[in-house]
Amino acid sequence: MKIVRWGLVASGALLLACAQADDVTQEATETQGIDQELLKQVQEISKQALLVETFEESETFDGTRWVKSTHEKYASQAVTLDEYTVRTGHLEADKGLVLDAPAKHYGLAVKLDSPLQVDGSDGKKELVVQYELKLQKGLNCGGAYVKLLRKNESNDYTSFDNDTPFVIMFGPDKCGANDKVHFIFQHKNPLTGKYEEKHLNGPPQIKSDRLTHLYTLVVRDDNTYEMFIDQKSVSKGSLLENFTPSVLPPKEIDDADDKKPSDWVDEAKIRDPSATKPDDWDEDAPARIPDEEASKPEDWLDDESALIDDPSVAKPEDWDDEDDGEWVAPQIPNPKCEAISGCGEWVRPTKANPAYKGKWQAPLIDNPEYKGEWKPRTIPNPDYFEDEHPARLDPIGALAVEVWTMSEGITFDNFWLGNDLQKAEEFATLTFAPKHKLEAEEQEKQRARDRKELEEKRAKDGSFFHQITSMATGFVEFAKENPVAGIGSALAVTVLTVLIAFFACCGKSKDSELEKEELEDVANKTKVKDSGSEGESEDKPKLRHRKKAPVVKDD
Repeated sequence: MKIVRWGLVASGALLLACAQADDVTQEATETQGIDQELLKQVQEISKQALLVETFEESETFDGTRWVKSTHEKYASQAVTLDEYTVRTGHLEADKGLVLDAPAKHYGLAVKLDSPLQVDGSDGKKELVVQYELKLQKGLNCGGAYVKLLRKNESNDYTSFDNDTPFVIMFGPDKCGANDKVHFIFQHKNPLTGKYEEKHLNGPPQIKSDRLTHLYTLVVRDDNTYEMFIDQKSVSKGSLLENFTPSVLPPKEIDDADDKKPSDWVDEAKIRDPSATKPDDWDEDAPARIPDEEASKPEDWLDDESALIDDPSVAKPEDWDDEDDGEWVAPQIPNPKCEAISGCGEWVRPTKANPAYKGKWQAPLIDNPEYKGEWKPRTIPNPDYFEDEHPARLDPIGALAVEVWTMSEGITFDNFWLGNDLQKAEEFATLTFAPKHKLEAEEQEKQRARDRKELEEKRAKDGSFFHQITSMATGFVEFAKENPVAGIGSALAVTVLTVLIAFFACCGKSKDSELEKEELEDVANKTKVKDSGSEGESEDKPKLRHRKKAPVVKDD
């Protein structure tokens, strides 16, 4: 019977394994079908764009599409096409354009098959530029933006540089306190033919974490713009109202030849000439007078100095009075004066003088001759022009990545340039959305694994930190289930929180980053924040007694 039972068990296990294998095969087949269907959708929607670049082809820099600028400024640029994220459901190995080295200038461009612009015609009522960006090592100082280059007659961009004219500059830029998503466009003055950069007022901040983020800009023929980050609107407005300098010049300007008349009175107030100083006004009375009610404290020591030479400091052996001057020992508070009111000569304190009035001045009155603030007259602006369609910018001939950065691992992917925001959004839903979701989920899973590993380590060690955090977490859960009793536990939780904070600040541990994250979990139970690792404490620098300058005595 025993053998039969084991045989049945083995048979059941084999059948279960076969069933599971069938499930895996079926799941793989279904996944492959989903991959092919999504890939087909991506290919179809890509036909609606002027440019789509996913960097899945290894021949990106073979000269037929992207070019690396031959300008000497970019001679040392380090660019690769690398896998940079997890499988996204339809791309087995998602690749991106990676700027590999810090402290470099990068110059890369790809020509458009036909110019991109807004001209008001059907199909060209909006302009869209969209791309994904992943800051694998963050962005300390540098740019991660793109430029849409003005179409030139030769349609050759092999030697472009930072001075090559662009139509739009869009994307993240950060250095120190400067943190913004640029939107700059170049507007042509119809009178002079000169171009002027227009910068967006109050641009949004960049996404500086390590996840992939999507940046989208649309410019519409009705002279409006809208900016999206991760498919959410973050800024929108008017090209005529939200940029500096303004697209349109003022209709009137101040007349530079107009001068203020010599008899113009622009003082609104004057001293009252009829006022006189009161007879009892004493200008010589001091602001403060001795307090006659004050008396010297009984424990005051007149014969003791408040400061004395530090007896623990001796004159250095290498001190040379002739070269270094007379050596003066550093002084310290006199210990005899610490527990009493004071030492040395007692000086009567002062108090505010109730009779003090200060220097008399006549009161101010309205100036009867006042004519108001003078301003030059205005005249029609000779440089004024009207532009009813500033959104109809110059034709765009190429997309360029032209940046300088101190960070490495800046990764660009899934560029989309076209005239249809809806199609760009559909493309992003198929490419960016699943990738971003998986990255965010994986990040949380990794944090959970790290926290679990740290918790197990603490539990094994029986550390004080583990005991405190466990107790605090227990209090929080108890208070949720028992609100009334929870009030009585509030003080205890507060004390524990102080202990946790002290331990986190003063304790030294190689797992300090995870400890801080766990503390934040206990505090708010809502989200986990990244925090930097704690550094080792440093010894305070020792103070060196500085030599005093020699005293020069009068003859």
